[in-house]
Amino acid sequence: MDRVSKLKSLLQDSPKDCFLLHALGLEHQKLGALDTAQSYFEQVIEVDPTYIGTYYHLAKLLELVGDTAKAVVIYEKGMEEAKKANDMHAYGELRSAWEELTF
Repeated sequence: MDRVSKLKSLLQDSPKDCFLLHALGLEHQKLGALDTAQSYFEQVIEVDPTYIGTYYHLAKLLELVGDTAKAVVIYEKGMEEAKKANDMHAYGELRSAWEELTF
């Protein structure tokens, strides 16, 4: 059983498991299925806006497909969530990526 199939099987038992949704997004991105990857990353943020790591991956994917404006918004939302969580490491990574894109 390949990784995507295994993750989807696990997701059937826990359809709102952010770890599984995020992992599926990463796997689909590796496979070049960017629309599907984006959908999984967006599901993570919808289910749990405090799942901070997903903001970075979603924004990077949006940059890759040329949707810079939406990437900027996602970085900014991620920075807000990182501040709320007092996660300065994540905040710094998001801010650095945001600065590279906006300056």
